[in-house]
Amino acid sequence: MAQIGFIGLGTMGLPMAANLLRKGHAVTVYNRTPGKADELASAGAAVASSPKEAAEKSDVVVTIVSNDSAVEQVYYGDDGVLGGMRPGSILIDSSTVSPALVRRLAADAAARGGSFLDAPVTGSKDGAIQGTLLFMVGGDRQAIESCRDIFLAMGRDIVPMGESGSGATAKLAHNAIVGINAAGLIEGMAIAAKGGLNLESFVRVVQGGGAASKQAELKGPKILAGDFSVQFALALMLKDLKLSSVLSDGMGVPTPMLEAAKSLFQTGEAKGYGEEDLAALSRVYEEWIGRRMRD
Repeated sequence: MAQIGFIGLGTMGLPMAANLLRKGHAVTVYNRTPGKADELASAGAAVASSPKEAAEKSDVVVTIVSNDSAVEQVYYGDDGVLGGMRPGSILIDSSTVSPALVRRLAADAAARGGSFLDAPVTGSKDGAIQGTLLFMVGGDRQAIESCRDIFLAMGRDIVPMGESGSGATAKLAHNAIVGINAAGLIEGMAIAAKGGLNLESFVRVVQGGGAASKQAELKGPKILAGDFSVQFALALMLKDLKLSSVLSDGMGVPTPMLEAAKSLFQTGEAKGYGEEDLAALSRVYEEWIGRRMRD
């Protein structure tokens, strides 16, 4: 089995690395906050002192961090991954970042004799824990196939999307739909609440009708329970919508629904809900309608 480096032990990364260990892979982990690695160390992971050290010890490096700036720091910073990567190694980034950054990383990895795959995921926190993530992957098809057992230790499916950057583009298009769907669900629930309907009954109608969606399944119960513990943080949803907006502007694609959703999530962040689950957007609507949407 390949030696795997894993960098970024946040909401998604920690359970993804844990699943690699459970499937018998040798894993070296790194996180900027050292304590995050303790659980994995007790499960058999080695702990690196830097991204560079993790890369030096690994045939395959997986990274999943919060944004473009964090990815640049992990790869290009002092003691970064590119400074320690082995010739022939494969770098996999599962962060949600801009396609332009991905293409630059792919070129720089190739110049050092390695391969880079942009492999963002969908499935949220529960999918990371259960190992049911879907990977949308850009980059060399042979490199993707060589990492199949690694991907399937963390997820249920791999969808090759094309050349470098295509995985990132797919994720931004996907998350534009997620943001729009979530906003639509919450707005519909606000109408039902203001109309005096029982919201539990209304969510049953949504889930059983033409408005059914993964967001209704995931976020409807959280809104009803007033549970804003993070599956997918509101601030990260907003970050992805901003990246989608920049991408679509560059391609000349009109995106009025994306822009409306982005504005709504900006309002949620401005009100202090950024570190809560994106379902906390419902709290904005509660203020607007003067009525609670939860027990």
